Amino acid sequence: MSSSQFADRAPDAPQLTAYDENHLADYIRLLDADDEGVPWSEAAAQIFGIVPAAEPDRAKAMHASHLARARWMTEVGYAYLLGPRATR
Repeated sequence: MSSSQFADRAPDAPQLTAYDENHLADYIRLLDADDEGVPWSEAAAQIFGIVPAAEPDRAKAMHASHLARARWMTEVGYAYLLGPRATR
């Protein structure tokens, strides 16, 4: 997957976005990699298709913001997938 398909920073909206919906599988991959102790640089390379050695600051920021959004999805965002009653 090309890094052009990813924003440099994940959304920080208080509700689910189209970007989130398009990247649900990527969020799961990030959570799995984090849970398995995969180094952020390896996860960034595999998931975002970015070369951390070439763009270390960008790669780290992309990883951090997308992982934070993935965690938000597990705590809040998932309710938007379940429908209006779940978000009340």
